[in-house]
Amino acid sequence: MDQKQLEEKIIENYRGEEKMMILVFAQWCVNHDLNPEDLYLQAYPDQASNPALKEAIELTVPKEEAGEVSDETLLGVLALFGNDDLAFVVTEEINKLKK
Repeated sequence: MDQKQLEEKIIENYRGEEKMMILVFAQWCVNHDLNPEDLYLQAYPDQASNPALKEAIELTVPKEEAGEVSDETLLGVLALFGNDDLAFVVTEEINKLKK
C-alpha cells in the first residue's frame, strides 16, 4: 500500500467513524424525546443543513426499540471528534433532564 492509498484509507475510516458518532448522537436524542436537528443548530447555528445528520436520523429507531445510549458514552464520543460545542449543548440538556 503506497502513501496515497494509506491516506485514503485513513480518511475513509474517519468518515465511517464520524457517521457512527452522528448516529449515536441522533439516537441519544430520540431516546430522550429531543430533536437532533434542533440541538445541532444550537451548537452550530451556521450549519443549518447537515446531510450526515439527516442520514443518521433516518437510521435511528424508536426509543422503545433502541438500546441505551448513556450520557457518558455520548459525551465521550463527541469529545473524540472535538465536538465541544455540541457536547456543551448536550450537557445542558442532560442537566435539564435530571431536574
